[in-house]
Amino acid sequence: MENDRMPSGRVTIALKRGEGRILRAGGLWVYDNEIDQELSKEALLAVQDGCLVDVHSHTGYFMGTGFYNGASKIRIRLLTREKDQTIDQDFFAARVNDAVSYRLAVMPGETSFRVIFGEADFLPGLTVDKYADVLVVESLALGIDRFKEEIIEELKRVLAEHGMPIRGVYERSDAKVRTLEGMERIKGFLGDPFETTVEIVENGVHYLVDVADGQKTGFFLDQKYNRRAIHAVAKDAKVLDCFTHTGSFALNAGIAGAKSVLGVDASADAVAMARKNAELNGLEDRVSFETADVFELLPQLIREGEQYDLVILDPPAFTKSRASVKKAVKGYKEINLRGMQLVKRGGFLATCSCSHFMEPGLFADTIAAAAKDAGRTLRQVEFRTQAPDHPILWAESDSYYLKFYLFQVL
Repeated sequence: MENDRMPSGRVTIALKRGEGRILRAGGLWVYDNEIDQELSKEALLAVQDGCLVDVHSHTGYFMGTGFYNGASKIRIRLLTREKDQTIDQDFFAARVNDAVSYRLAVMPGETSFRVIFGEADFLPGLTVDKYADVLVVESLALGIDRFKEEIIEELKRVLAEHGMPIRGVYERSDAKVRTLEGMERIKGFLGDPFETTVEIVENGVHYLVDVADGQKTGFFLDQKYNRRAIHAVAKDAKVLDCFTHTGSFALNAGIAGAKSVLGVDASADAVAMARKNAELNGLEDRVSFETADVFELLPQLIREGEQYDLVILDPPAFTKSRASVKKAVKGYKEINLRGMQLVKRGGFLATCSCSHFMEPGLFADTIAAAAKDAGRTLRQVEFRTQAPDHPILWAESDSYYLKFYLFQVL
């Protein structure tokens, strides 16, 4: 597998003096400005993008082996820290087996989950979601892209061994970030075509997932257990679910016995799918959806004197870079302030941030500032992160991105 894909002899890339702190701390990325251009001169002339390189410190200490890409600011994505490790079919098979075994251990009985989560599974740049008997693949790094088909075939084999046969695979490598790797954005079937609207079940709720044209890979599996957390406070409640997407939090409130639920999203397509999901669960009499801008709707509801037993805020990432964090803080504060004003005294607020750059402490401070301005006291019920199929690798800070709070608003 290695020999027909890249030169058998790896070149060595040396880091600048004092660089490599991220790798030493357990991280997996080497940035362009960390490489010593003089010490690595011959290697950089010889290496081809997507090929394997060994990484050494300035003093010659071996630090790992990974894929090189001169088109990306992330020049090297580490695959292994073992010296002279052979990167072949057996290597990737072991990675796949580890990924599947982990999910089966921490999420027994689940049928839809993220089965490969990039760097957190030591398969950098590769994401694979399992929706019932369908896999959706997102490949965002050149090196791993060369091996994705072999990895997927191995994944199908392992899942079948565990009684989870796969009937189809769809690729959603259409994110803009691929262009930063010097790669084309692509999507389509990997193998035989199949019906791309897939029905899944999560927390007892049935959903239709559009794996071809839905947002990201079609559904947000990372909120699985956070959605379940609202069940306890949703019974007999009047609920407002903001940024509902295809209705996941709203439907969890409905199935938990909410009196009425309004789900709101700016995407008409998402709302149309949410309505289908409500019908699929027999909840259309109690769970309704509206296409609206949440930032405009919340002040309107306040003016109309609306009050809710439970308000849910699950916005998209307001920031995808450190440069826009200040602007994002304003957005998070605004919706949390308005959300708290719409909660009855003694009611509940569920609020989230899915941005890696909105760090946990900053998110907490933003919520606290909103509570102060709203004149409300918050009693924390729960703090949660993403579901364990999206594991947080402590040395890889990008793997920790989702923050979820459930508060009683007093």
